[in-house]
Amino acid sequence: MSTITTPDGVQIFFKDWGPKTAQPIMFHHGWPLSSDDWDAQMLYFVNKGFRVIAHDRRGHGRSSQVSDGHDMDHYAADASAVVEHLDLRNTVHIGHSTGGGEVARYVAKFGQPQGRVAKAVLVSAVPPLMLKTESNPGGLPMEVFDGFREALAANRAQFYVDVASGPFYGFNRSGAKVSQGVINNWWRQGMIGGARAHYEGIKAFSETDQTEDLKAITVPTLVMHGDDDQIVPIDDASRLSVKLLKNGTLKVYQGLPHGMLTTHADIINPDLLAFIKG
Repeated sequence: MSTITTPDGVQIFFKDWGPKTAQPIMFHHGWPLSSDDWDAQMLYFVNKGFRVIAHDRRGHGRSSQVSDGHDMDHYAADASAVVEHLDLRNTVHIGHSTGGGEVARYVAKFGQPQGRVAKAVLVSAVPPLMLKTESNPGGLPMEVFDGFREALAANRAQFYVDVASGPFYGFNRSGAKVSQGVINNWWRQGMIGGARAHYEGIKAFSETDQTEDLKAITVPTLVMHGDDDQIVPIDDASRLSVKLLKNGTLKVYQGLPHGMLTTHADIINPDLLAFIKG
């Protein structure tokens, strides 16, 4: 099993497929999942001749279930540790949901200063800030995230069934084509990770203000979002993010859910390829 050890002693699991001389694409997964959530993208792009890399965030998947460091700064530093270990350059970083926040922090703090980043993609991503505040009146109230924490602490297994079978993939919408395999796979990925990491991660993805990260990013950045996202509503996320980016482009997908990378990979993957090659 491929792992690296971070400066604070955390083992981070990663996958690294394809020719080592090819342009790298690194994928950053959402909460509370793992690098397995990128199967549809990693297979697609490795078959297109790219080198594809994905890691399990600390406390998630096959990485160490540590007590501390479940915040965007550590997430970005861990991603940077993988990048530096593999000496990735001219890399495209693609992040989904919480992983989009990780990409924004990584690119701004590590990737650009080190000259390692070619482009970035934020998919259904949490920046600039999910929480409703005086300066972010369109955000979600704290009660929403407190509800997540309460449900996780009370019965994490059932909570994950409910999220995957309902709003995450839009399976609660009339006429939705429900896949039990997709639901089971989401649940499997979530339950492999650690409860503490997932509990603390709710604060990380909901309360981290990434306005300055977005303003600092200068590489071409594609922002992708479904307008029926019930997890990260588009109006207070991608529509604001693209205004803060110096070189950002917003692509909106009518009627698509938060988990559109899985449910509509046939639509999303070619768009990602076009942006990477463009």
